[in-house]
Amino acid sequence: MIEKSGVPAYLQIAGNLREQIQQGLLTPEEPLPSTAELGRQYGVSASVVKAAISVLRTEGLVIGQQGKGVFVRPAGQDQQPEGVDDDALAAQLGEIQSAIQDLSGRMAAIEAAVFPQSSRTDRSDK
Repeated sequence: MIEKSGVPAYLQIAGNLREQIQQGLLTPEEPLPSTAELGRQYGVSASVVKAAISVLRTEGLVIGQQGKGVFVRPAGQDQQPEGVDDDALAAQLGEIQSAIQDLSGRMAAIEAAVFPQSSRTDRSDK
């Protein structure tokens, strides 16, 4: 289900779960599937699933209960924690995505300098 679109897997999973919550497929007070189950469903590691759930927690869509699991926020409770501003979150997310793209470009330049194309072919011949 995860697409190679340039959007990080955890954001794709968070988006999919968010849609399920908004469409009523995951109902208030219903537990989310376990981390292991979501990992199998999406074909990703537990850390990617945890990052997706963290996004949903930040958005106020789910709540965690130690030892019990993660649940869709009950009806009647604020969907967003007090003091959280959508515009500020969107701006921060944009800044994070920009920084990741910048770091990705820098990493590619470092890899090209450390492992020039001629070295790669030399290694594959051995």
